[in-house]
Amino acid sequence: MSKNLVIIPTYNETENIEDIIRTVFALPTPFDVLIVDDNSPDGTPWKVQQLQEKFPERLFLEIRKQKSGLGKAYVHGFKWALAKNYDYIFEMDADFSHNPNDLEKLYATCSEKNADMAIGSRYVSGVNVVNWPLSRVLLSYFASVYVKLITGMKIHDTTAGFVCYKRKVLESINLDKIKFVGYAFQIEMKYRAFAKRFRLVEVPIIFTDRTKGESKMSNAIIKEAVFGVISLRIQKMFGKL
Repeated sequence: MSKNLVIIPTYNETENIEDIIRTVFALPTPFDVLIVDDNSPDGTPWKVQQLQEKFPERLFLEIRKQKSGLGKAYVHGFKWALAKNYDYIFEMDADFSHNPNDLEKLYATCSEKNADMAIGSRYVSGVNVVNWPLSRVLLSYFASVYVKLITGMKIHDTTAGFVCYKRKVLESINLDKIKFVGYAFQIEMKYRAFAKRFRLVEVPIIFTDRTKGESKMSNAIIKEAVFGVISLRIQKMFGKL
């Protein structure tokens, strides 16, 4: 058993899941993988179960009864990771928009450079996004600018979903209070860590939009992020974060 766990939430990722798992396991640093699947009807859990026969000590699967959002899937995974005593817990997408090789950089930033939370950042060294339409790039970039203005966090990519946490960060956050599910979930996790004065460090990455499967973006997710940030700031002002 490794001390590092990569949590990958899935819903209908049968086209990507085997490749992403095998790529993570081929890295020089040992990483275990936990797939948190929202009962995908396309056979994603079945593919993972097949791979578990080949990687019984490294690959784990949690199947939730219904699709209830990215945030809830990650919280499920965080609780699982803490119960299994992992030291470094990672968030990563299943669709190769996050390059698995960059797990090494995130891990080194926390394990060797004293970061409590390493963030794979699209915007810390310019705009490093491939295959996104300009409208999507602008939405994501200015969402982070908006969040910085409201929260005071000095983070360029506040909606980033490629993250390494030291165990103590997740232990310090009341995971049962996490309520957001999309971009707002990613902002909320960073803001709660920031409010507790943990050291958040951005690591430059290149983000490549998925080539297989379908995006889970929706107007509801965008709306949640816009109003969720204001809610988080108000909670912090009144000591309720």
